[in-house]
Amino acid sequence: MNPEAFIRANAALLAPPLVPEIKLYLATEVVPLWRATEDELAKIGVPPPYWAFAWAGGQALARYILDNPALVSNKMVLDIGSGSGLVALAAAKAGATQVLAADIDAFSCAAIGLNAAANQLDIAVTQEDIIGQHSAWDVILVGDLFYERPLAERLLAWLAPLKATALLGDPGRSYFPKHGVEKLAIYTVQTTRDLEDREIRETGVYRLV
Repeated sequence: MNPEAFIRANAALLAPPLVPEIKLYLATEVVPLWRATEDELAKIGVPPPYWAFAWAGGQALARYILDNPALVSNKMVLDIGSGSGLVALAAAKAGATQVLAADIDAFSCAAIGLNAAANQLDIAVTQEDIIGQHSAWDVILVGDLFYERPLAERLLAWLAPLKATALLGDPGRSYFPKHGVEKLAIYTVQTTRDLEDREIRETGVYRLV
């Protein structure tokens, strides 16, 4: 299956509520992907479509970057677990010299490419698992990745000794670190009960210290 063709056929180009400057191919209530189960998607060879939703942590982090462009302007930026590419695109729009969006899902990588083209922004994309590798990036962006323990522990163990500034967006996921972070901002993010346990999530942006 061609990921780009699947994305074009099953998602609509929309702006997330908190980041109207950027358009993404997203699932909506009017397309079948919105209510498709993981089993149904697996039968046609499609992994869970994390790329098809603008998660609260990513929206908050993207908003913060656009409102504080000096954080990434003229810097090399890595967006890890990029999903739709929203945070990476915000960094590019805010003036980053170089942006790499990394996601191990081929459909996410295809979506990021389509979203970059739709916004006329130039970013690099990789399907390689970057976590644990040596990093020469100035800033590392982490939007909404603390939803499972193994990933959270692996991610924090990698980030802690790096010289790069690590900025995290999180709406209170179970495995977000309780210590070693500095809160930078709080946003009220509109979401949906199909994805979350409430329609509005208070979502923070933090710096790893």
